[in-house]
Amino acid sequence: MPLTDTAIRTAKPKERAYKLFDGGGLYLEVAPAGGKWWRLKYRIGGREKRISLGVYPTVGLKEARERREAAKKLLSQAIDPGEHKKQAKAAAAEAVEQATTFEAVAREWYGKKHIAWTPGHQKKILSRLENQLFPYLGNRPFSSLEVSDYLGAIQKAEARGAIETAHRLAQLCGQISRYARISGIAKHDMAAGLTEALSPVQTKHYAAITSPTDLGHLLLAIDAYQGEPAICHSLRILPYVFVRSGELRGAMWEEIDLDAAEWIIPAERMKMRRPHVIPLARQVVKLLHSMRDYSGTQGLVFPSSFSASRCISDMGLLNALRRMGYGKEVMTVHGFRTTASTLLNEQGYNRDWIEAQLAHAERNAIRDAYNRAEYLPERRRMMQEWADYLDSLKTAGK
Repeated sequence: MPLTDTAIRTAKPKERAYKLFDGGGLYLEVAPAGGKWWRLKYRIGGREKRISLGVYPTVGLKEARERREAAKKLLSQAIDPGEHKKQAKAAAAEAVEQATTFEAVAREWYGKKHIAWTPGHQKKILSRLENQLFPYLGNRPFSSLEVSDYLGAIQKAEARGAIETAHRLAQLCGQISRYARISGIAKHDMAAGLTEALSPVQTKHYAAITSPTDLGHLLLAIDAYQGEPAICHSLRILPYVFVRSGELRGAMWEEIDLDAAEWIIPAERMKMRRPHVIPLARQVVKLLHSMRDYSGTQGLVFPSSFSASRCISDMGLLNALRRMGYGKEVMTVHGFRTTASTLLNEQGYNRDWIEAQLAHAERNAIRDAYNRAEYLPERRRMMQEWADYLDSLKTAGK
């Protein structure tokens, strides 16, 4: 006689396990401790077998019967329901494993983080993942990765002499591993402390002229340089503002207020991801007015000669310096920042003013916000005095 919901619900445990049959091989087994399990008895290949169809009341009578019919359908196709269940469980486990490979977790981490980065940084991180980590770790289940696996991947960069890259990869693995631990994907952060096993990074210094006399000669060479207007103007402006090359090359007219003599670089174009105010000396305002004759008043200040929608390249500035006779061991584009920092410090200007103007990171966020607001008048005066000083060096060098 088929089972009823009432009979199942009111079935009491006995000293020994017993069975309540529903028909078609389906029965409910009641354990002495009170648990109730659905079982299905069937025959295949001349052998009698049993499989579990779930636990009551999580699986009710109706669902248990549906599972029995599904099993019968498999049997009609000569498929063992028990083996089919094992295979489905294995496939599900494999799907979960594939969803938590290193590549899957890394892409999930990247998807959450990249919106706060500049396009250039996004491209750099994605390249490190796709070209240097995924080939070795990508298809590995994240939870199976050991310290040796991470080291094996990043030490390939170290082996070819790319020590700094190896350190960057170690930091990247650490960030992803911490994300996996916090997200519950992995129990432990297996990528912690990887840099301890790497050779130390040799600090890279950009070549820069710090002699006032030599600087005067360089400024005269820049003034005399004949080339693409955007290259010429950007090189003439760079010593006065000592921003990073990309910040200058990507300058937009909408960021610059010539009447107020002020240039505000938006956060998304700054390395430290915060707006940067640059007071413009009279000399810079004059050069920018001149640049308008070539680029207009909209869009990029220093567009490439190949496309108005693209700015000049860093290589274009570097090649101009090389044509003037300044090799990489003497002066670099980035070196103008070092030049300004060195000479301004030697002249006794307040270090905080200089650091604020260079847009260097301030560990104390409250102090940093205070400095940027408080030092603007002082920086404005410093930048004009610096511009006048550069002009005096040119005069002395003639």
